[in-house]
Amino acid sequence: MKPGGIIYVIIALMGLFFLYKLADMFSPGSYGHAELYELNYPEKKVIDAINNLKNTDAELRVPKVTIKNDGQFDLKDGKERSTDYWYKVYFYDKKNNQILFTWTRPSGSNTTTFAFVSINSGLDLGHWKDVNNDFGFFENREIKKNFEETILEKLKKNLERGL
Repeated sequence: MKPGGIIYVIIALMGLFFLYKLADMFSPGSYGHAELYELNYPEKKVIDAINNLKNTDAELRVPKVTIKNDGQFDLKDGKERSTDYWYKVYFYDKKNNQILFTWTRPSGSNTTTFAFVSINSGLDLGHWKDVNNDFGFFENREIKKNFEETILEKLKKNLERGL
């Protein structure tokens, strides 16, 4: 390859990288970086299975939280308003002392999107980091693997058993 050709290849690669980063800045939707999982069950069954999972595994229930270390309150699952598209669910990863924010949304009459959105370090809110955005490649991969083993696989088993 000629020396001038290498420059064109480098410029083209830099241009593609710039376009990728530009597109990433304008990710669509409120949760543009969330890791999405499709479940072949209606949303009501998914929510029931999540509730069952949290009722049978107390370590997944979020303890009382604070904001700026002031006051204590419960972080509640559900929709904040009747117009919300997402049923928000919070899990606690006791081993790592993290709150995991997820949501569900119907994607068809018998399918549901289950999204892993972000992680808050500790029980004091305000330290959220988005999955697929705020972590390095290898750390993000580990975080998703831990989520899939700790929550998603158990949820799928509950759904398969009809719980």
